Amino acid sequence: MLKTLQIKLLPTCDQKDILLDTFRQFNEACNFVSKIAWDEKIYNKISLQKLVYYDIRNKFGLSAQLAIRVIAKVVDTYLTYRSVFHEFREYGSIVYYRRIMSFKGMDEVSLNTIKGRIRIPITIGKYADIPFEMVRGQCDLVRRHNLFYLMVSVDIPEQPVIEPKNIIGVDMGIANISVDSTGKYYSGEKVKEVREHNLDLRSRLQSVNTKSAKRHIKKLSGKEHRFATNTNHIISKNIVKKARGTSSAIAIEDLSGIKMRETVKKGNRYMHNSWAFYQLRLFIEYKAREAGIPVIVIDPHNTSRECPNCHTISKKNRPERSVFKCISCGLKGEADYIASLNIRNRAAANQPIVAGDFFVHCDSPVASLLL
Repeated sequence: MLKTLQIKLLPTCDQKDILLDTFRQFNEACNFVSKIAWDEKIYNKISLQKLVYYDIRNKFGLSAQLAIRVIAKVVDTYLTYRSVFHEFREYGSIVYYRRIMSFKGMDEVSLNTIKGRIRIPITIGKYADIPFEMVRGQCDLVRRHNLFYLMVSVDIPEQPVIEPKNIIGVDMGIANISVDSTGKYYSGEKVKEVREHNLDLRSRLQSVNTKSAKRHIKKLSGKEHRFATNTNHIISKNIVKKARGTSSAIAIEDLSGIKMRETVKKGNRYMHNSWAFYQLRLFIEYKAREAGIPVIVIDPHNTSRECPNCHTISKKNRPERSVFKCISCGLKGEADYIASLNIRNRAAANQPIVAGDFFVHCDSPVASLLL
C-alpha cells in the first residue's frame, strides 16, 4: 500500500536562499512553458520539449533534468484540464526523482538546485526505520509556512486480510463525530467548542480587515485544519484497533454528496459543512487496509430512521434529533447508536451467504433499549 511520507528539511540560511531561488526559477519556467503550450495548443511532452528545452536552459539557468521536470509538470497539468490557461504559483512544488535527488543515509538528502547539488539535513520522525527501498516513484518538494518538506511515496506492506467474526457499524455525525455499534461514543463537544471559538475569532478578524488580521486568519485556518486532521486520525486509529482486537470487519456509510443532499438551517450550516467526514472515512479505510481489516461501505439512506428491531422506517421514529423511538415496537435509544446498529445490520445483510458465515453472529440490539 502506498502512503505519503512527509520529510522535513533542515536547511541552513544559505541553503534556504538557494531553495527559494530554485522554486522561483522553476515555476517561472513552468509559466513560460505553459504560455507556449497554451498558445500553440501543444500538450505532448516530446513535441513541447523540442520546442522549449533550450530556452528553459538559457533563460532560467536550470539544469537539464530540472528543465525536463518543468516540461513534465506543465504537460501533466494539461492532461487533466485544457479548458483554461494554467498559471503556476511562485513557490509551487518541484517534482524530483532519482536522477536529481538521493538520500544520503537517514539524516541527509542531496537535491539538484540552480546552484548545483546541495546536501540538506532532514528529519523523518517516527518513520525513521523505513528502508529507502520502499520509496516509490517521484517526490514533491513543497514549501509550507516557510518550511520545506519532501513528500515521498512509500510502499508499506499490508497485513493479510483477517477472517472477521463480527461487524462493527460506524455512524458519523455532528453531535457525536462517530459512534460504533459496540456503544463507543466519540463526542463532538470539544470539537464544537474549538470550531465555535474559531468562527467567532475569524468573524472579528474579518471585521478589522488589517494586514495583521489577515495573517492571523490564515494562521487560524491552518491550525483548525491540523486540529481536524489530528482528531480524525485518533478516532480512526481507535476504531481500527478495536476491530483488529475483536476480529471484526468495519461497516461505514457512503457519505459522498451528503452536503448536497441534506438541508440544514442557516445557523447550523457552518457546523454541518466544515467537518471532514470524507477524510475520516479515508483514514479508517487506509488504516484498516494496513491492518488487514475488511471495510464494508453501505447506502446511508434511512439508517437513522429505521428500527433495527422490527425494521420500520418512519420520520416519526425520530421525535428529537438525539432520540430514536420506534412507532411500531417501541424500541428506544440514542439516535446515533441506533444508526450504527442499522449500518452493521445492513453490512451483514449485504454479504454473500456461505457455509459457516460469520455474520450470523452479529449481536442484536441490547434489550435494555426496549421500553
